[in-house]
Amino acid sequence: MIYNETIAQETANLLLQIKAIKLKPQDPFTWSSGIKSPIYCDNRIVLSYPAVRNHIKESLSKQVEEIFGKPDVIAGVATGAIGIGALVAESLGLPFVYVRPKPKAHGRKNQIEGQIEPNQKVVVIEDLISTGNSSLNAVEALREEAKANVKGLIAIFSYGFEKANLNFRNKNVDFYSLSNYEYLITKAADNLYLNENELELLKTWHLNPEEWTPKSQYKK
Repeated sequence: MIYNETIAQETANLLLQIKAIKLKPQDPFTWSSGIKSPIYCDNRIVLSYPAVRNHIKESLSKQVEEIFGKPDVIAGVATGAIGIGALVAESLGLPFVYVRPKPKAHGRKNQIEGQIEPNQKVVVIEDLISTGNSSLNAVEALREEAKANVKGLIAIFSYGFEKANLNFRNKNVDFYSLSNYEYLITKAADNLYLNENELELLKTWHLNPEEWTPKSQYKK
């Protein structure tokens, strides 16, 4: 869900400018799941651009407080949201923890790194939501292992898949993103990153990414 439309537009524009989001309709990427995708998102690159990094940090910090109220702890999902999550925690003057995909196989065998107490209010920071599975895995660890009160999750960007919406509803987790796929492709078309045929292709992919195949011909 989008909380602030102006921030959604600004964030989409910045992610395109620094090429954190890359669009290749004619030569799609292959995700680890095997899905062919005309878009690839790597929001970790945000950390390399101070002005963009500050925009993301300030936007996330503001929305954490406005949507959920000030929590006791900020949690980042490893590995992509560790950096930006720590910056949000610093901005809000809060403790920070991060959550691994699974417990370590050695040492203390932690899945949650950092100090957190039972019943503390936690907001989770994520860099990217596709199906939501990795995000919900982190939420489950916080709820089950730490006995934390997870208020919700905010991501930098969401693909806006209905599958993700369903997964979050089923786990009773409220989630938001600074921007999403709809704002991204609209901004990309407005800024001439895409022509009309490429825009239509991206819309088609979003409807059924698992079965989508790229077209070989484009109108000039």
